[in-house]
Amino acid sequence: MKPTFGLPWIMAALLLALGGCGKSSAPATAPEEKPADVVQVAEAVNEFVTVDGRTFSRQGKTYYVVGTNMWFGGYLGSEGAVGDRERLIRELDLLQRTGINNLRVLAASEQSELMRAVRPAIVTAPGEYSEELWAGLDFLLDEMAKRDMTAVLYFNNFWQWSGGMSQYVSWFEGTPVFDPDVTNEWNAFMQNSAKFYRMEEAQTLYRDIIKRVVTRKNTINGKLYNEDPTIMSWQLANEPRPGSDEDGRINFPAFKEWVHETSKYIRELAPKQLISTGNEGSMGTIRDMALFIESHQSEYVDYLTFHMWLKNWGWFDATKPEETYESALQQAKKYINEHVDVANQMNKPIVLEEFGAERDGGSFEVSATTVYRDRFYEEFFDLIHSHSASGDALAGSNFWAWGGFGRTQNADFMWQEGDDFVGDPPQEPQGLNAVFDTDASTLDVIKKHADKMSQLVK
Repeated sequence: MKPTFGLPWIMAALLLALGGCGKSSAPATAPEEKPADVVQVAEAVNEFVTVDGRTFSRQGKTYYVVGTNMWFGGYLGSEGAVGDRERLIRELDLLQRTGINNLRVLAASEQSELMRAVRPAIVTAPGEYSEELWAGLDFLLDEMAKRDMTAVLYFNNFWQWSGGMSQYVSWFEGTPVFDPDVTNEWNAFMQNSAKFYRMEEAQTLYRDIIKRVVTRKNTINGKLYNEDPTIMSWQLANEPRPGSDEDGRINFPAFKEWVHETSKYIRELAPKQLISTGNEGSMGTIRDMALFIESHQSEYVDYLTFHMWLKNWGWFDATKPEETYESALQQAKKYINEHVDVANQMNKPIVLEEFGAERDGGSFEVSATTVYRDRFYEEFFDLIHSHSASGDALAGSNFWAWGGFGRTQNADFMWQEGDDFVGDPPQEPQGLNAVFDTDASTLDVIKKHADKMSQLVK
């Protein structure tokens, strides 16, 4: 966003410079001070991550996302029972040493009876919010700024592990929340979540939450969120989908309108920051690339996102690694390349903001090896670097997920209220995809990638 007084002063400086070549010898000390002010303002604006064609820019240089998912960052920053600020500082320090410059973080969760939902929640009831947890987000952002990190904050969730869209539907339909962990009816659950896009009351509450977060004043440093360059992007939701693969096409018009109108609303509140959807790519858009493209053509969506899940999509079986590794790798590379091609055509940056792999043998134990995970990471990072180096639109990645110093003590590895947060959300076994502080080989792979990406900055 350009300062309104920038052009006149720059013109004045040019006129003075031209005048100096002629007969006039009058001093120009007063006007010379103003261009310096213009430079200072421009530098302040450039602290924000911006889009420059197929790439991001920050502080006048190309900016590549070398990130991770740490959805629980705001929770850990809380002074309440779930918080641990000492641990959070240790986590951020380790991430910084590993070369991580970006965290993708949950900014809103909904109180729910869903069996696998995180507890406590930020939205305790419609119109009622936990200041304690949002203050934890304040602390996280302040500490990230000290380490020159940026954040992607998302406001909602298509899935059940944070309450999410189905909880909105339950509140405003007055019906019991649809719980796929109880019914095992995933197609019906996804269709139920998609009702959210068409519910006026749900959208009113959703926008109230957006406004409260975007215009919030940080209680630690006094910065308004929409004036804080630590926040790279506002994200509509975690993995918003039109609905299920089988029946979701009928919901697509409402989904597309929701993407556009919500993005436009956020732009009005936060004109200096970027906006993204959090979508998984074609796999999250009824497996239809044309619909993915169509739903991201809004001028208010600044860049594209896509996710990639080797196990969930049936590509890789950790109990049969030799039999499934090579084919999984080829499918993964094909998926990445297809989305980069689309981003190139749309002339928008794209970020692979979720990808993960299990520990060897499908184990959840922290002590289990990560040979195949490391191999996948190396392959993906090499491909990301290759695309970025060649000028393609692939602008970075966030692996899923950061577990750090967290540990689970439960025999079934399922999260229970009061347990450590370890990156894997509550509906999944803790340790499934988490990268822990003791995963030295994986951390080395990540650090080498960070170093290579930093060499591309110009």
